[in-house]
Amino acid sequence: MKKLVLLGLIGLAIILFFALGGPSYLSLDALKASQAQFENWRMSAPFLVALLFFTVYVAITGLSLPGAAIMTLAGGALFGFWQGLLLVSFASSIGATLAFLASRYLLRDWVNERFGARLKTINDGIERDGAFYLFTLRLVPVIPFFVINLLMGLTRIKTPTFYGVSQLGMLPGTAVYVNAGTQLGQLESLSGILSPSLLLSFALLGIFPWIARAIARFFQKRRVYANYQRPAQYDRNLIVIGGGAAGLVSAYVAAAVKAKVTLLEAHKMGGDCLNYGCVPSKALIKSAKVAHEMQHLDKYGLETAPEAAQNQAPYRVNFKAIMQRVHDVIRAIEPHDSVERYTGLGVDVQQAYARLVDPWTVEMTYPDGETKQLTARSIVIAAGASPFVPPIEGIEASDYVTSDTLWDKFAQYDTVPARLLVLGGGPIGCELAQSFARLGAQVTQVERGERLLSREDDEVVDEVTQALQQDGVRVLCEHNAIRFEQRDGEKVLIVTHQDAELALPYDEVIVAVGRAARLTGYGLEELGISTARTVQTNEYLETLYPNIYAAGDVAGPYQFTHAAGHQAWHAAVNGLFGNFKRFAVDYRVMPHGTFVDPEVARVGLNEREAKEQDVAYEVTHYGIDDLDRAIADSAARGFVKVLTVPGKDKILGVTIVGTHAADLLAEYVLAMKQRIGLNKILGTIHTYPTLSEANKYAAGEWKRAHAPEKILAWLERYHTWRRGSAIKQG
Repeated sequence: MKKLVLLGLIGLAIILFFALGGPSYLSLDALKASQAQFENWRMSAPFLVALLFFTVYVAITGLSLPGAAIMTLAGGALFGFWQGLLLVSFASSIGATLAFLASRYLLRDWVNERFGARLKTINDGIERDGAFYLFTLRLVPVIPFFVINLLMGLTRIKTPTFYGVSQLGMLPGTAVYVNAGTQLGQLESLSGILSPSLLLSFALLGIFPWIARAIARFFQKRRVYANYQRPAQYDRNLIVIGGGAAGLVSAYVAAAVKAKVTLLEAHKMGGDCLNYGCVPSKALIKSAKVAHEMQHLDKYGLETAPEAAQNQAPYRVNFKAIMQRVHDVIRAIEPHDSVERYTGLGVDVQQAYARLVDPWTVEMTYPDGETKQLTARSIVIAAGASPFVPPIEGIEASDYVTSDTLWDKFAQYDTVPARLLVLGGGPIGCELAQSFARLGAQVTQVERGERLLSREDDEVVDEVTQALQQDGVRVLCEHNAIRFEQRDGEKVLIVTHQDAELALPYDEVIVAVGRAARLTGYGLEELGISTARTVQTNEYLETLYPNIYAAGDVAGPYQFTHAAGHQAWHAAVNGLFGNFKRFAVDYRVMPHGTFVDPEVARVGLNEREAKEQDVAYEVTHYGIDDLDRAIADSAARGFVKVLTVPGKDKILGVTIVGTHAADLLAEYVLAMKQRIGLNKILGTIHTYPTLSEANKYAAGEWKRAHAPEKILAWLERYHTWRRGSAIKQG
């Protein structure tokens, strides 16, 4: 009841403020018009006027009403700089604290009851570093102060801390505004607007956020580096930990701008992408696709030769040769990522394990046990990720393989595993399940969720699931893996589905349930760098220490090679030139690709995400089964699906399902990056007959749906008139 009464009083006060025309009084025009009258009041009753101003200011900030900025200018105009600064500084801090307390009293319990688990990390951070974060928010006026007051009330920060930090943090900005107000008060005519002192005051308002940001950054550095001794000089400009996609790009960028850079890789150059991920999987997918096409020769008007028909197959799967080809492909690409190449580029490549000793020092441990230390102004952590192995009972005795280990183990086999179990319904699991099924394995794919590819739209999932099943994959969704065991001499996985247990026998099992960032062994914990699931960074990829960056899988939020390269450029450039200019990493246009057949590719929002984020959208759909080239290639399957802003051709997201979908997506990636709409794509000449015409036809579908019907009706009348006019003239 007390809360309801308080809430009612606050609501009533806000209603009265607007009903009585409060905003009209808190404007520059009103301030200037009544300045002389206020000056007379102040001269006759200085204490009373100051008290009234102070009270009104507290009420406005306490109720989170608009007008605090004008009141601050008024403080300078009415009372001069020092008295105005004194009044405004204390009034704003007291009013902010009242808003803070009201938010805490009225809302915190309700919010914690509903979102307590989600807010735990935020509350833990506030308890640990709340004062500093609040000081930074006050110093850099990016977020409106009334929002900060209300949000901080929902946290556990102590009231005295909130008041004290607010008083100190808002003081510089308050001084700038009060000073501007004193100059406004001195205007006698319009010509005074161009006075140097007034222009300087408003210039300070403009540059203050940059100055404040620099001050905040200075204090942040001083705080985090307080317990460490900075080297007098550095051995390197940049040290990069990890020789995968992110590490290689970081080192390449540094070497290209003639920085002295050391790249540390303990295992294989090229990282996961070259040795275990993108390269070997795509080589396998290609062999599997050729095998699939040979199984369906009749689609292309081909027949099996009589001698082949006697063997009941037009070809034979030489599994050992296929796996040998996979390793040959890796070896062919290895020189692109080799020690020799990067040494030639000017990178000092060291095969050693790396551990951070302090924010500038890396200890290297070589295979023979020798250790050495190097210092650098900046460090990039690009340690990558490794397959996540779920804690399923008996899994260690199951003889499982992952997307990292299957290539070496399966290379020893003469034939494809007869019964293959794939755990996981994500992109990796789907790609491997389909490929091995096409090569002759009996594949069972187990996914605990209700669908494969959980982040994709339903129609995408339907296409992929149907394709996998047509290739012989037994897809089991909503099946939860319980334990591995031996039964009658064979290996089985026990799963549950609708409260019933099911035994799945297998010869080999591939665990493909996701990948986890490599976070241990690098000294991150000892330095206090947050590593909950990934290395925590800001928008510049800086960790807790502004000179230590993270990029690639270890930083998230994406585990794509192209995302790693994108981040690596930012990390390297910020690490080398951040004292002059920093670049925030931009994830708005990040393409995805899943290389099943048909391929799935998308960029921006899909329908599922648009609905989750409550984003308004229109859908344009073009079926690739209507595309000439796709029909000629016997690949008439899939679609292009474009989400646009309602009534406009601005692209919000694109999903493509079909052959070479990831290649077709590039046009939309460019369009979104350069803010090109569907009208421009429609007006672009596309070679005939190519698959890329699907993009143009999708734009045409959008144009047809947004045809100007009224104009077309008038044009029809015009052409009718022209036909009649021509007859009369004849």
